[in-house]
Amino acid sequence: MRTLIQAFRTKELRNKILFVLGIIIIYRIGSFIPTPGVDYKAVQQCISDLSSNQENFIGLVNLISGGAMLQLSIFALGVMPYITASIVVQLLRVVIPRFEALHKEGQSGEAKLTQYTRYLTIGLAVLQSTTILVTARNGALFSGCSQQVIPDGTVGNLLVMVLIMTGGTGLIMWMAELITDKGIGQGMSILIFMSICSGFLPQLWEIGWGTDGTNGDWMRFGIVTGTLVVILILVDFVELCQRRIPVQYTRRMIGRKMYGGSSTYLPLKINMSGVIPPIFASSILAIPTLIAQFGTYDQGWVQWINNNLANTTSVWYIALYALMIVFFCFFYTSITFNPDETADNMKQYGGFIPGIRAGNATSRYLSYVMNRLNTVGAVYLLFVALIPTVLIMALNLNQKLPFGGTTILIIAGVGLDTLRQAKAQTEQFQYAGFLLEGVDHTEGK
Repeated sequence: MRTLIQAFRTKELRNKILFVLGIIIIYRIGSFIPTPGVDYKAVQQCISDLSSNQENFIGLVNLISGGAMLQLSIFALGVMPYITASIVVQLLRVVIPRFEALHKEGQSGEAKLTQYTRYLTIGLAVLQSTTILVTARNGALFSGCSQQVIPDGTVGNLLVMVLIMTGGTGLIMWMAELITDKGIGQGMSILIFMSICSGFLPQLWEIGWGTDGTNGDWMRFGIVTGTLVVILILVDFVELCQRRIPVQYTRRMIGRKMYGGSSTYLPLKINMSGVIPPIFASSILAIPTLIAQFGTYDQGWVQWINNNLANTTSVWYIALYALMIVFFCFFYTSITFNPDETADNMKQYGGFIPGIRAGNATSRYLSYVMNRLNTVGAVYLLFVALIPTVLIMALNLNQKLPFGGTTILIIAGVGLDTLRQAKAQTEQFQYAGFLLEGVDHTEGK
């Protein structure tokens, strides 16, 4: 709070904050504008009939888009295509040498990778919007709803709708980049943060108040709220924890000057994979549920999927969800952090870990440390991701909790990162800490 007050006192930072708020308002307004060709009344009727604890293909996308997916608005896809494209480009660095070479080129190479990410985002937006509209037209998007949300199912009308949704994704991507360049924080993260928070408090309040003020349970509301606060504190603590590996740089003579001889450390986070493992696990487990919506309810395989994979409290779902989180925790970290590359860079600049030989020995030591950190990080992610399931089973909640493991990680991570950047920019305009208070500082004295 103190950081925000100090930021508003500075004109430059105040303008940046107001600029970010303006972009957020535009983004939220666009989330409620229906795509031309959609029957808005039918969509609202289907949303009211949709069970709140239903898990389907659009659950994760609807969460990140702030409810725009179920509204079939012009911003229905949200930032999901960009997130998917960014992850795909990172994964392609392992199999495409050109991408790895661009990554090592520095700023110019990263700019080229960003351009590829934008192209892939548009392509994924076309694919995802087509899938969603066809699913909505066939009635599989809102399971159990008899309303026709897209009255005109001609090819021309669907193409126009796909074009509008894809354009909305491009506009969101542009607004996010504007926030990153001219505002405070990372644009995509802030938009995701606001989308989640837009439906967070109303759903949390509904647990205690209920739908009409009579069918709520304030005891459950207190338990859920207290659990949420404790988990947020735990997430903040773990996300700020680091394993600092000491690094010593030898002195080098370059020309007539001596460089090096300093001591520093290599910071390694406990959870280096971030929110990626829960997102991947949820997305993969939602695919069978989507496929089952195209079958008939009396078929055996459809009933098995609905009973085991569509139900987040089933033994099969919990077991597969946990295994996938552990797998993606190790897999994604191995892609984003390369011990061999880090060891080579340290050796190139004359750095070494005290007691460890430079080169292969350093790489093996870093791999050993990362495996231990990943083990702790995987247990931490399992605990955060499965807490909502435990609450649903323990409190016998017949509705979906307003928060999940992915939600908590995003809220805590984005909040901490944005506050750190705001504090860093605030300190650039404050010089009292570098001067002696009560002393008249004049030029030349």
